[in-house]
Amino acid sequence: MKIVIFGLSITSAWGNGHASTFRALLKALHSRGHKIVFFEKETEWYADNRDLPDPPFCRVAVYDHWSDVLAKARRELADADVGVVGSYFPDGLAAVDELLDSRAAVKAFYDIDTPITIGRLREKGSTEYLSAAQLPGFDVYFSFTGGPMLREIEQQFGAKFTFSLYCSFDPSEYRRFGTNKRFACDLSYMGTYAPDRQAKLEELLVLAAEKLPERRFIVAGSQYPKRIRWPKNVRRMIHVNPKWHARLYSSSRLTLNVTRRDMVISGYSPSVRLFEAAACGAAIVSDNWPGLDSFFTPGREILLAADAQDVARYLCLSDSELRLIGDAAQARVLSQHTSEIRARQFEAAIVAASQKGEIDADVGQEEAGVVQLS
Repeated sequence: MKIVIFGLSITSAWGNGHASTFRALLKALHSRGHKIVFFEKETEWYADNRDLPDPPFCRVAVYDHWSDVLAKARRELADADVGVVGSYFPDGLAAVDELLDSRAAVKAFYDIDTPITIGRLREKGSTEYLSAAQLPGFDVYFSFTGGPMLREIEQQFGAKFTFSLYCSFDPSEYRRFGTNKRFACDLSYMGTYAPDRQAKLEELLVLAAEKLPERRFIVAGSQYPKRIRWPKNVRRMIHVNPKWHARLYSSSRLTLNVTRRDMVISGYSPSVRLFEAAACGAAIVSDNWPGLDSFFTPGREILLAADAQDVARYLCLSDSELRLIGDAAQARVLSQHTSEIRARQFEAAIVAASQKGEIDADVGQEEAGVVQLS
C-alpha cells in the first residue's frame, strides 16, 4: 500500500511523544512492504532539535506554509491507498478537507490525543486540527484510547468505524541492556512537563526523594518551570535522546509512569513510555486509571502507587523481586504491543474499512479495547 500521513513530527522527538509512536509504526509498516510519505510542518522548536532528519522507512516532506506544499499533498493523495491525518497536525483542518476530497481509497484520522480531542469537540465542536463536522467523513478513526470512548465517537459524533490503535515499541531498540552508570538510579521518570500531572509527580517522586535522601532519582524531560525546586538527590536531564531511552529504563531499579488528567478520566489510554519501559524489563510504578488492568496485571506486571509511602515501600523490594515484575511486564508487551503487531492491526483495520466489513476474529478487538493477534 501507499500510505500518506500528515503528522505533528517524525523527525524530532524533543518533547514530542507523537514521534515515538509514528517511528515505531511506520518502520514496521515499511518492513512489511508499504510505501509511506509523511508531511510535517517546519517549526523552530523541532528544527533546532531534529534527531531523525531523514527516516529510512518513509519519505518526509517538511514545509513552511501549507500553500507551499498543497499541490504536492494533492499529488500524493491522488494515488494513495490510505491517507491519514494525525491529531495536533498544525494544518489539520485544511489537511482533513483535502484528504476527504481526495481519491485516497481509505481516509483515516489517527488520534494520539483522543480524550483531549473529544473533550474539545463536546465543548466547542472543533479543535485546531479537527472539527466535529469532518469526523463522519473518515472511513476509520484510529484512537490511542480504547474502552467506552470509542462508542461515544461513533454514536455522538458519527464516526463510521473506530479502532483502538495503541502506541507500540520496536523490540530491536527497546530491550533490556546492562546498567549504564550515567543513568543508574533507584527511580526514574521521563516525560515533558504538564501542569495536570505535576502534582502527582511531586507526590510520587519529589516527596519520596525528600523522605529518602540516600536514594537516587532522575527526572528527564523538557519545559519544566525554573521555579520548581528539586531535592538534591534528584538529577534533572533536560532531554534524553531516544537512542538512550532503553539504557535509562534498564539502569533504573524502578521507573515511574504518571498519566495526564484527561487520559485518567477516559481510561484505556496507555502512554508510549509505558510500553517502552516494559519492553526493557523495567519494574514500573504507575498511577491507576480505568482499564490499566487490561494492559498489565497489578502486583505481578506493574506496581500501583497512590502516594510517596507506596513508592518508598516499593523501593525497599529486593532486586530479584523487581526483576520478576519487570520480566512479567516485558513478556506481556512482547506478546501484545510490538510495532509489528500494531502494523498488522493497522492493515486489518484498513482492509475492514475498505470492505465496509468486520475485522477477522483473529485480529479483532476485544471489549476491553486491547487487540490480540494470533
